[in-house]
Formats: sequence, C-alpha cells, structure tokens
Amino acid sequence: MGMIKLFLGSFIFWAAWIVIPVLMEIIPALGSFFLLLKRRKKVKNHVKPAIYPEISIMIPVYNSAATLMQCIESVEKSSYPDSQIRLFLVDNYGKDMSFKVFAECQERFPQLKMQWLSSEQGKSRALNLALYNSEGKYIINLDSDGVLDPNALTNLVDKFEANPQLNCLTGAILILPEWIQSYPKRISRLFRKLEFMEYAQAFLAGRSYASETDTVYTMSGAFSAFRKSAILKSWMYNSDTVGEDTHLTFQMRVKQGERIEVCENALFFVDPIESVNKLYTQRQRWQRGSLEVAKMFMGSDFKLRNFFNNVSVRTLLYDHTFAFPRMIWYLAMICLMSMSYSTKTIFISTVIIFALYVLIGFFYFSVVQYFLKVNPEVRSYYLRQWYCIFLMPFFNLGVFFFRMAGIINSISTESSWKAGTISEEWQALKKSVREMLSGPEKAYHALYKFFNAPEENESAAFSAVTKGQRR
Repeated sequence: MGMIKLFLGSFIFWAAWIVIPVLMEIIPALGSFFLLLKRRKKVKNHVKPAIYPEISIMIPVYNSAATLMQCIESVEKSSYPDSQIRLFLVDNYGKDMSFKVFAECQERFPQLKMQWLSSEQGKSRALNLALYNSEGKYIINLDSDGVLDPNALTNLVDKFEANPQLNCLTGAILILPEWIQSYPKRISRLFRKLEFMEYAQAFLAGRSYASETDTVYTMSGAFSAFRKSAILKSWMYNSDTVGEDTHLTFQMRVKQGERIEVCENALFFVDPIESVNKLYTQRQRWQRGSLEVAKMFMGSDFKLRNFFNNVSVRTLLYDHTFAFPRMIWYLAMICLMSMSYSTKTIFISTVIIFALYVLIGFFYFSVVQYFLKVNPEVRSYYLRQWYCIFLMPFFNLGVFFFRMAGIINSISTESSWKAGTISEEWQALKKSVREMLSGPEKAYHALYKFFNAPEENESAAFSAVTKGQRR
C-alpha cells in the first residue's frame, strides 16, 4: 500500500511538473529546431526575373496620419521598380488628417502610382475594396503603421517567380531596433526588447517551421501576398470575425488546397507595443480570431483522430484544450507544497524546466540570427540581445495568461475589434467583488438594525418616562 501511494504521488508530481511541459513544448521545440536546420539550407537567392511584374499594394488606413508617411516612403525606397508598383490606400472611416498625408505623399513621391479609396467601416471591407480595384500580378497587403525592409518586396516576388505553383506568402514581422531604443532605459525598453525577441522567434523560427511542414495557421495581416489569380477565387476577407487574416488563410489552404509559406527574407517592421494594456487586448483579439475561424471551418474531419494530419485540430488542442494542464503546471508549486514536497525538490525541478526552456531559446536564437543575415544591422542588434533569452520564459508566461483570458472572454463576451484592457477588466473585477460582498454586508446591517432597534426605542421611551417623573 505504501509503494502504491509512493508511486501515485511520484506520478502526479512528474506528470504535473515535468511531463506536461516536456511533452507539449520542449520536445516539439527540439524537433522543430532540427527541421529548421534543414530548412535554412533551402533559403537561397533566387534567379532574378528579367522584368519584374506589376504589383498592387493594399494599405488600409484608419487614423494613420502619424505613420502613413513613413510607410509609403519605405515602399518608394524599396529596391522594387517604382514603375511596377500601384498603391491603394483605403480609408476605413478614419477621423484624422490621413488624407492630407496622402496628398503630401503624392507630391513627394510623384513616381509612385497612388489611389485613395473610401470604404465602409471595417478592415475587411477596406481590403476587399482594394482587391476589386487591383490590377497587378501579385496582391500585397501592408499595415499602415509599419515600414518595409528595402529588399522585402523584391525578395517576395523573387520567391513567387521561382515557384510558379506557390500562390500565398507571408512575410516576417519584426520591430525596428531604433524604435525600441527611443524608449527610456531599463524596464520600459527591456519590455520592448522582449517583444522584439518574441516576434523574431515566432516568425523566423515558429512560422518558418510551420512553413516547412505546410501548417501555417495564420498569414500575417500586416504583410502578406497572393497571386491575384488565386485570391480572386476565394471569398475575400471575411467581416464576421476579428481574425480576417486567419480566415483567409483557412480559405486558401482548406477550400482551395493552396500551400502557404513564409518568406523569411521579406521583413516588415512594426511599432513596439505601446503598453501592457495594448499587449493584453492584442493577444486577446488574436486568440478570439483563432477560435472564431476554427469554428467556421469545423468540418466532418474535425476529429481527435486527425490530430497528426489536421493543422486546425492540432493547433486548437495545443493552444486551447491543452492550455489548462499547462496552466496547472504554472500553478503547481502551490499544490506541491500542500502535498508535503520539500522546497529543495520543487526548486531543483523548477531550475531543470527553466534550463530546458533557456536551451530551446538558444537553439532558436541560432536559427533566427542565420535568417537575419538579410539585414546585417537588425542581425547585429539581435545578437546583442542574447541575454533576453533568460527572460523570455517569464515574458511567454505572461503572454500565455493573456491568451487564456482571451479564451475565457471569447465564451462570455461578444466579438468586437476593440477588447477591454487589463486595467478595465481589473476595475470591472473589483466592482463585481464589491457588489458581491455588498449583499452580505447589507443583510448584516439590516439584521443588526432589526435586533437592536427595540432596545434603542425602549431606552428612548424609558428616558421620556424618567423625564416626566422628574417634572
């Protein structure tokens, strides 16, 4: 009996504390590292086409006056021939001076063909309007708050031209180092550096691995490209979900059987996240979009037995169903202490898990720095941030709980592009707790008044009688 108890206790310990993170995250990460070593040999310079085809670039505009100029300027400074670029800027019910910036860009970059369109509210509608008006061989969508690497468009089209069967590509999204350095030192800047490292690993390692295995779940809405002949066969961008980029990805792969790849040498730089509140709402929106689209494409093959050959089943199990045992692991220290495990045992196991995550971080670090050879300045900056690898497990832990909140909010709230911030939800939680506690408090005061009022009245009556007798 004692042996059984010891075995069950050990099993619970290792299952909750070691087995779950090892099986779910560390072993797959090691496997992906070795596959990425194989993939990086495939990433090479393609033969340049004799004449570059015309491309249409779609830029949804919504209160983008502060960033639109630098976005268009990055297109003009790109190595792709200006004569073969046509820009469609689609106003999405913005209320700032974005049109004035557009007019200034027309004067400043007369060699670029630009057209201003006005659409109904919603990013999806804006993109669809631009699609209907596009004329180029390739359709490229950009967010207005970022800038292109000078060779991004050329590298993207080179890969298309070298692979005639390839119809869908997504670029790599990074954060420009100089924007990070503009923040104050210490915590504020460190927070942006961790986000920079996360983006680099997510796109140049994570999605590169997904590209190799044909399991890209989402083409980045900030920078992706299609052959016009392929995207016009789709249902276009869907306005019924906040994950319109994920929805289009599913259309291309599930409905049209297209292979979707990442172009690692096509870089697009976005602003660092403004605050923890912004990060919270961003990750919640991504999580909600993922769930909404998965539900829309939940066909007859959406079954557990298709775990290995259905990317949607696999992704949902890892990101959502298996999220709860992962959360148990994150909170397991409290449980283990209550089960009389020694502090030493818990500490050693924590160090082992942390060391494995750091080891995986260094593996990914080596892959990412190889892909960043396309931009020596960004690569040099990335290499100098090697120490962030030791902090990434904590950053990823915080992001994981943000995503968990997204899953919960997807159940309890309606879909909306604007999600509540962590500050707003904290205030709402405090209000709910106060209201919940106010019920017992009110009941207590009512009971107190009920039982004590007669004594008070009796005392008042006694005082009145006493005063009458004295008179």
